[in-house]
Amino acid sequence: MSIAIADSTDSPAPPARSPLVSWLAVISVMLGIFSIVTTEILPIGLLTSIGSSFTISDGMAGLMMTMPGFLAALSAPVVTVATGRIDRRLMLGVFILLLAVANFLAAAASSYWLVLLSRVLVGVTIGGFWSIGAGLAGRLVPAESVGRATAVIFSAVPLGSVLGVPLGTFIGDIAGWRIAFLAMGFLTLAVFVMLLLVVPPLPAEEPTRLSVLTGTLRSVNTRFALAATFLVVLAHFGAYTYVTPFLEQVTHISSGLITLYLLAYGAAGIAGNFLGGSVVGRYPRATLSAAALMIAGATFMLPVFGKGDFGALALLMLWGVAYGAVPVCSQTWFARACPDTPEASSVLFTASFQATISLGALAGGIVVDRSSPSMVMALSGTSAAVMVLLVWSHHARKITWPRTCRGSEGRRPSDEHLVEGGPSRSTRP
Repeated sequence: MSIAIADSTDSPAPPARSPLVSWLAVISVMLGIFSIVTTEILPIGLLTSIGSSFTISDGMAGLMMTMPGFLAALSAPVVTVATGRIDRRLMLGVFILLLAVANFLAAAASSYWLVLLSRVLVGVTIGGFWSIGAGLAGRLVPAESVGRATAVIFSAVPLGSVLGVPLGTFIGDIAGWRIAFLAMGFLTLAVFVMLLLVVPPLPAEEPTRLSVLTGTLRSVNTRFALAATFLVVLAHFGAYTYVTPFLEQVTHISSGLITLYLLAYGAAGIAGNFLGGSVVGRYPRATLSAAALMIAGATFMLPVFGKGDFGALALLMLWGVAYGAVPVCSQTWFARACPDTPEASSVLFTASFQATISLGALAGGIVVDRSSPSMVMALSGTSAAVMVLLVWSHHARKITWPRTCRGSEGRRPSDEHLVEGGPSRSTRP
């Protein structure tokens, strides 16, 4: 996942510290996000082995993906409002320590319900850490380095898919899924220590009020962003959560090859992340539509062409490129919907994204238990295709992105620089 961040010019100057320590602080936040992303989606590669341990179905095992998303969606706005006056370093440390506890609990769980309890803790961590850490780059490094620091921090999102999940799946295949969670627990503890050592005290700034969060929902662009995010993330996680059962039951490949396939998917996701990020600022509608069309095409074709090794691999890589662009597209829509309230936009992005991850995993689990992984793929493709129609509706209504969400929507002379395909000047997501 990516998060829209506030412009660095709105942040106070960071404390005078050596460049080395400042960048170590940036890296510690990046490693925290890496740990969160990896822990959140680690069950995807371990789904069948965890299900076998507790003698539960793939759909029931998919609840491991459902629980964190729902809790993250709830905790993102709650944490933002409730902890607005507490030192940010303290809160980052609390949430990373909570993540370590969650991983150790999963590793030692004697029943599946304890695993689900650990996923509740993961969800609270996701919502809390993301809502707080979204705009910290400007408080850790000098203003001229904020862009690079932001890129470093959020590189953890694709890296979690490329390195974290395949590596966790590999450890699970070699030593068992419990060892994979145990390893994540120790990594998270190391990140906790690093955060305490190198991140400076970060006194709370003016907190985001609940009225600001609810006020952004009056923007028609915010409502479009919510609907588009719901449809495309539902399509992705409804299918991707059960990609391991699909590869086992339809493609008939070994667990070792599944790890390699997921690695290829993740590498394609990095390419899609940078590709989408390079063009979404100028062509937000076209970029989001292209990503959704590619997801729809990949998931529709997998039941047909995914029966062979090469076909499955090629379509997974196409899927990876497409989904890699989705978070940056979604965050851009939210940020442009209300450019004067970036933190509130960040919270809405996080909450909607995480809630839909849960709904997608839950819906996919119901379908896979009652039908087959191939049916999950087909229904997910339909959801992605509907999202393309939604984006076309946004274009057909000639809706543009305003300079501020305080005011009327629609085309105005001051909005011309935000029209897709118009002059290059644009707001920064």
